[in-house]
Amino acid sequence: MGQYVRGDVVLASLSIDGKSPAKTRPAIIVRAGITDEVQVCPVSSRPPTDAPCIPISLDDFAEGGLDLFGESYVMVSRVRMLRSGDIIGKKGRLTKESFEEIEAHIPGPASKARSPENVRSGRGRSG
Repeated sequence: MGQYVRGDVVLASLSIDGKSPAKTRPAIIVRAGITDEVQVCPVSSRPPTDAPCIPISLDDFAEGGLDLFGESYVMVSRVRMLRSGDIIGKKGRLTKESFEEIEAHIPGPASKARSPENVRSGRGRSG
């Protein structure tokens, strides 16, 4: 079992909506603790039509990255619990600014209250 921190981008087998079959896809660690579970937001190559998302590109990575030809989309409204042992591997880590923007758009207890000065703007992101 690896040690993961908030902002890590990992590969894991998970269902985007909790109903469809699991698929190996990137996910962003949004909460990690001392237990064997982490909270993740799935990442898709296509924007969802029924839920808010935040686009990410290679510029959003502090280290590593994904095999991106364009943008990918973090599904901020679809936070999932995942056992750390189910993570296939780590692909990289987001910049602090990119992660804070994603975190600010996560509804419910996974998010932290963010003041406007802590959220990056000016990239035309929606959420």
